[in-house]
Amino acid sequence: MDDSPTDPQRGRHALVVVYPVVNANPRYRRVDILGRRVSKAHSLRDVAEFCRRAGLEDIDVEVDESVQWIGGGPRQWQE
Repeated sequence: MDDSPTDPQRGRHALVVVYPVVNANPRYRRVDILGRRVSKAHSLRDVAEFCRRAGLEDIDVEVDESVQWIGGGPRQWQE
């Protein structure tokens, strides 16, 4: 199995998985927490809020290894 940051299989072990940008109006990224689809994030702030609501408030969503960013990192919100 490929262990690169864009490998979707790798996200199965992350607490939080943020998927690639969806070209909608407005653009968003799907967020799963603990294996369950949570919502659509429109910004990094949304991802942090979803984590807080799930009881994961100690996670720094930008750098924590328990967050898997697929299709671009935490600053990628444009397609």
